[in-house]
Formats: sequence, structure tokens, C-alpha cells
Amino acid sequence: MKTKKIRIGNIYIGGGEPVRVQSMTKTKTIDWRSTVNQIKKLEDVGCEIIRVAVPDMPSAKVLSKIKKNIKIPLVADIHFDWRLAVESINQGVDKIRINPGNIGPKENIEKIIIAAKKRKIPIRIGVNAGSLKILKKSDGWIKMSSDERANRMVKELMENIKLIENMNFSDIVVSLKANDVQTTVLANQIFSKKRNYPIHLGITEAGTEFSGIIKSTSAFGILLNQDIGDTLRVSLTASPEKEVIAGWEILKSLGLRKQGIEIISCPTCGRCETDLIKIVHQLEKKLSTYYSLLTTHLRPIKVAVMGCIVNGPGEAKDADIGIAGGKGFGLLFKKGVPVRKIPQKKWVDEIMREIKNVQKKI
Repeated sequence: MKTKKIRIGNIYIGGGEPVRVQSMTKTKTIDWRSTVNQIKKLEDVGCEIIRVAVPDMPSAKVLSKIKKNIKIPLVADIHFDWRLAVESINQGVDKIRINPGNIGPKENIEKIIIAAKKRKIPIRIGVNAGSLKILKKSDGWIKMSSDERANRMVKELMENIKLIENMNFSDIVVSLKANDVQTTVLANQIFSKKRNYPIHLGITEAGTEFSGIIKSTSAFGILLNQDIGDTLRVSLTASPEKEVIAGWEILKSLGLRKQGIEIISCPTCGRCETDLIKIVHQLEKKLSTYYSLLTTHLRPIKVAVMGCIVNGPGEAKDADIGIAGGKGFGLLFKKGVPVRKIPQKKWVDEIMREIKNVQKKI
């Protein structure tokens, strides 16, 4: 779907731009030095947009210091207090995220819009299932199906959008998030037929690294295959670097971002005569020391690490660099051409050397 193209700092989203990977810092924003250090680590692994929480005025007032020390667009996440949004805008952030439903009366929102117009920055309007205005009955909260929740989310979002559009503002990004896949998918599908604003994808409170990645991948795979989604965040109870890496891997698996190193490896079986699981883990650990190769490499590199002779030679030949395993050794392939035998204990070092050689040629 062709969404509206919106500028955020030094990049664009929507309008045919690549789906952007973003994250959110987990430091206290007021500790701006620690926040900058975390953002720099995220830049190194390919984070393209970073969001920070702004819970109070002291946090808002250090945003200019953060902005001056990072390379990627800075987004301020605001709840409840319009003054925090205005101060964040004045501090030079590239975008703000608000939920108009918790900002207060119309005049408070209008103050934010005036400031955003003056600085020419966009606003992300977010509606989460957990913050819906749900009616209460005598014996507890009204329970809703995924369909009902999704429609309620879109209805609330549309009310907020119309409010802001009536203030003659249209540099809008939207997000519709729930902590379950079905509601998130339905809400975004419904909204995509109503407006062409860029959509930020996410599963809110997705969970731990393992379950959170599975949930996010399930939702993002459905939506992105329907051309719904312009940016994404894999929200994890884990380090933000893992959020970024997971986001890139999802986009690469769907063919939406092609930079970086793709590792393919077999699941192993009784025919495997090498400790392939250990070898692949060692390779991942080596690559993790400079993960920018995995994400922002100038062209894709496919590396195959295969354990036996059944599928190994074929898969290794299909890769830029590949090793097909045998007993105690492996045959190295480069662009489908067998090069030399390598002892098992040297597989990781040889692959790393070949990757660096390819990098030098680009």
C-alpha cells in the first residue's frame, strides 16, 4: 500500500521507503549520558529510529543533549502532560508520540499541534488495546472479542485523527497495538482501508525474547505480506539491541530489506558428523561483536553452514560462502565453486575471514 511519505529527522518513512527498524531506550532518559551510550550501541546494530520515554520535565530538558550526540532520529514518547510534548519539541526532537486520549482537553492537544507545526515535525498517534476507553459494568470490565477490540481501537484512533486533521495537521504516523496477534492484525487491516498515513507496527508487551519474537513475527509476517506497515519495533523484555536484530531478521526473511549477512544452517540429524550446533553458535557470537554487518552491510551475503552430505553441498553451492560438512572436515564453497577442505575446528575462523574479504571488496 502506498502510504504518505513522512520525514523524520534525516530519513523518510512511508511512500515506498524501506520498512524502518526502530527501538526504545531502557535507560532513565534524565541520565542522558547513559541514554546516549545505549543509543550508540543501537546505531551499531542498525537501529534507524530511536524513541525515549519522557515522564517528567527534567527528562524533557535533556533531550537536546541526547539529540546532539546521536546520528539517528530521536522520538519523544509522551503521556498525560501536553507541556512535556511542547518542551520536547522545543528541545529539537524529530518526532513525538502521543495518545491524544490521555493528553486531556482539545486545547491541550492544540498546543502540541502548534509547536509541531512550527518545528515541522510529525506526530505518531498511538492507540493500545490496554488503554481503550472500555465501559464498565456492575460485575467488572466488559470482555470483548478480538474483532470487537480491533474495531474499538480503530474507532478511537479515527476520532483522534479527525481531531488533529481539523487542526490542519496531517504529518501523522499511526500505531495500533495489542498484546495479542489477532487483535493487532485486525486493527491494522481495518485502519489501512481508511487512511494512507504511515503505520508503525508492534505487539505491545510482547513478552520475553523467545515468545516476544514469535508473537511479533506472526503479526508482522501477516501484515507486511499485505503491504501494511512502514516501521516496526519488536518489543521485548530483553536488551534493545535484540529488538533491533530481531526486526532486521524479520524484514530480511520477508525479502523487504536485503542488506546484511544471512546465515542458513541445517537443523542436524543422525547423519551429521560435526558438532554443528556448537559451530553455528560460535559463528553467531563472533558476528555479534560487529552486528552492523548483519544489518547494514552494503549488499546481502548468504553464508551456509551445513552438517552432512545430503543437502549440504547443494545449499553451500547456493550461498556466497558455504561449508558442507564431512567427518572432521568441511568443504568450503565460494559462489558455488569448491575451494578447499577445512578442519572442523577452523570452520568459524575461515568463514569470518571470507566474510571480511568480501566486505573489503565492496
